[in-house]
Amino acid sequence: MEALFESSLHSIPLVQKGKVRDIYAVDDDHLLIVTTDRLSAFDVILPDPVPGKGAMLTALSLFWFDRMASIIENHLVARPLDEFLTAQECEQVQSRAVVVRKLKPLPIEAVARGYLIGSGWKDYQDSGAVCGIALPEGLAQGAMLPEPIFTPATKAAVGDHDENIDFQTACGMVGPALAEQVRDLTLKIYREAAAYAQTKGIIIADTKFEFGLDDAGSLVLIDEILTSDSSRFWPADEYRVGISPPSFDKQFVRDYLETLDWDKRAPGPHLPQDIIDKTAAKYAEALTRLTS
Repeated sequence: MEALFESSLHSIPLVQKGKVRDIYAVDDDHLLIVTTDRLSAFDVILPDPVPGKGAMLTALSLFWFDRMASIIENHLVARPLDEFLTAQECEQVQSRAVVVRKLKPLPIEAVARGYLIGSGWKDYQDSGAVCGIALPEGLAQGAMLPEPIFTPATKAAVGDHDENIDFQTACGMVGPALAEQVRDLTLKIYREAAAYAQTKGIIIADTKFEFGLDDAGSLVLIDEILTSDSSRFWPADEYRVGISPPSFDKQFVRDYLETLDWDKRAPGPHLPQDIIDKTAAKYAEALTRLTS
């Protein structure tokens, strides 16, 4: 499959280019989100795309949005692309584009953690807590937490790093009532997804969601959901406490980048072809396991 590093649509105006997604305005109330094959790691866009990645992420998000529809409304709108794109443009973004409602995004990322890994593991080593939540002493890397925890983060601009924050800071940013609602929904979705994924031989170690508000002030699930870009997926049969387990997500790329002499600032380093190929295969396996 030919990779799409950057979309090029001229029938509708470009609103924003994110780390992975290009966003266009369909009209005053709707956006077109195109998920490219760009790959970001440590909040830096890498120069090499992963062919087919955007289509796989889109398919996985659509699967989860449908599965979680009874828990929370999402931003998707059923609208044919050929209503506002040319035939050539439709072909360019087919299987990687969705039409969504234009909503007011919350300024925080909603992170659920069921296992001690990544920045949570680093925080725990420093303070014995993650985002202000005290955890039992003596936990090892990759340990399953006594119960899933909500650990919000700020949303960074492209090229900047997201920062973990405690719940009180999140309350100050969106208000206590809304922060509590986001926390409760985040943990409910995570628990539901983690239990399902276990039946497919996958552990969801952690994941992040984004929420927006509609005109009535109701919470709506937006962006992507439970994809290999927004989650850590581990093969259950290879899970071991004390290590960073192999994964079906871009943690594989992060682990490779950690072996390089790179300061985690743009520009990112080029990836060897075998890393690109293995990453594409991991994304494909996660999609197949979870949706079949």
